[in-house]
Amino acid sequence: MRQEKIRAFGHMTYGIYALTAGFDTVINGMIASWVSQVSYEPPLVMAAVHPHRYSHSLIEKSGAFVLHVLERSQKDLLKTFKLPHPENKFSDISWKPGKTGAPILKNCLAWLEVSVTERHDPGNHTLFIGEVIDAGIPARGQALSTLDYDGVYIGKE
Repeated sequence: MRQEKIRAFGHMTYGIYALTAGFDTVINGMIASWVSQVSYEPPLVMAAVHPHRYSHSLIEKSGAFVLHVLERSQKDLLKTFKLPHPENKFSDISWKPGKTGAPILKNCLAWLEVSVTERHDPGNHTLFIGEVIDAGIPARGQALSTLDYDGVYIGKE
């Protein structure tokens, strides 16, 4: 039965986002797909991050993160954010620090800078819920989703 549940999860569709975070002089980025708008007023979003992820500790320390909506043609950017060393992830990417200090990618469809207001630990991922304190729409295009991605993330680290 467990295998059937795992395969069923693999059929759920999500957007694929770049999540960035920073604390002091340290920055990092990762791929996030378990993301959702939670409220319109106030504007709240949620991102699920595994506690073993380096970005998890940066979000805890800073209380902030940025979600980036990627364009379908930016699929190769996913490889960059899977690199093991944080210092290598931003070497070829144009970015600027946001209000919270977290990196904002200059090349994306849209970005949402988030100040964490709540944290929940319902299972093996932490749900960070936060208010959108700034946003931008630098480009137009089609958003990248799990329908465009060869792999399936079902909860492994």
